[in-house]
Amino acid sequence: MRKKGKTYFFDTPPIIMSGAGVVGKKEGEGPLRNAFDMIFEDTTLGQDSFELSESAMLHDAIIRALSKANRSPQEIDFVLCGDLLDQCTGSCFALKDLEIPFVGMYGACSTMALTLCDASMLIESGAGTCVAAASSHFASSERQFRFPLEYGGQRPPTAQWTVTGAGAMVLSDQKSVEQSLKNNPHISAVHIGTITDLGIKDANNMGAAMAPVDAILRP
Repeated sequence: MRKKGKTYFFDTPPIIMSGAGVVGKKEGEGPLRNAFDMIFEDTTLGQDSFELSESAMLHDAIIRALSKANRSPQEIDFVLCGDLLDQCTGSCFALKDLEIPFVGMYGACSTMALTLCDASMLIESGAGTCVAAASSHFASSERQFRFPLEYGGQRPPTAQWTVTGAGAMVLSDQKSVEQSLKNNPHISAVHIGTITDLGIKDANNMGAAMAPVDAILRP
């Protein structure tokens, strides 16, 4: 692994073996609907709480990604995963029956990118195969960060709509990948940013808080 500035370049870039994405009803009505592996019309997935339904979505996405990669949970060295709930509760319940070494991560909207970055660095350091994953649920995040839906609070014009969905990718080092997957996308470099705070005070307008970072990366 070579460093140039704050970017790390991999000598043997990890390969993305497979990926899976599952979403709720609202996301399935959008322009990306044909890109998802599963659209759940019932966003509770038959669970007793929104938090449990988020865990069920995440579990589903990970199992789908593993199936596409033709890998069992026992063949995975690490799963790096996160969500928007306290202490990665959603991820813990999603993974508790898979018995894969688990690294819980929290990066809010950057969690999927963060798990991919760290999984890639683990693979470059000697881990053979990792899963990178993330999830969120509109109703569970509302309860976490704002007001429960049952409260009936009025949403301001700048309020964000957190996605209901989960995604997972299986990554591996090049020697562990079948020849048929050698041309799959590689992760050749990672760049983990610093904190940027330009004083946005509106807790409902997360987009404005994140936009300055994007402007710095791509002026």
